Amino acid sequence: MKSSLSRALFVSGATVGALLIGAGAASAHVVVSAPDAAQGGYSVLTFRVPTESDTASTSSVKVTLPGLNSARTQPVPGWTSTVEKDSADLAVSVTWTANPGSEVGPGQFQQFLLSAGPLPEEETVSFPATQTYTDGEVVNWDEPMTEDGSEPELPAPTLTLAASSVDAHGGAHTETTATTEASAESSSSDNTARWLAGVGLVLGAVGAGLGIGATVRARRS
Repeated sequence: MKSSLSRALFVSGATVGALLIGAGAASAHVVVSAPDAAQGGYSVLTFRVPTESDTASTSSVKVTLPGLNSARTQPVPGWTSTVEKDSADLAVSVTWTANPGSEVGPGQFQQFLLSAGPLPEEETVSFPATQTYTDGEVVNWDEPMTEDGSEPELPAPTLTLAASSVDAHGGAHTETTATTEASAESSSSDNTARWLAGVGLVLGAVGAGLGIGATVRARRS
């Protein structure tokens, strides 16, 4: 029984160890996340950049963008950001650079946020990244997924986009329509109230005239 228990503990420990190793390897990649990202919509993209080197720190990160109308960075203490645009005024890349002493050290990571859109009308979109270390090493995270679905050594940060929704494209239109309908309803109610008030005044005037006529006739008689 002790032997069986020992074997079970060994297998469980090995399984947990393998999972931790796999998780550690995956977390070492430069990745992007945005749970609410949809095709054609705007979203806040979070780029997580870990330092894999044991001796050097991450000093800059450049991310290639798929030609976006809008790309705004969130300030990161100790870092500066630059958005590069093409001749059509579309954002094609963003670079975060550390000030001296603010680099991402070994065993650490940093998150960089970018408000961007509209995102491409595609199921997935890649953001190839270039990570530069203080010792001069440059790592290009730009490899696409392989045909068999396995992950390459240096995968490009990739985001899966939800299908286009009415909110992503027609939110403003829907809001405008609702406002117009409400205004029309209010205007109709006002017109009805004015019409009823006018009828009331006419009836009141008629009633007053009939009353005066009756009084005059009573006095003559």
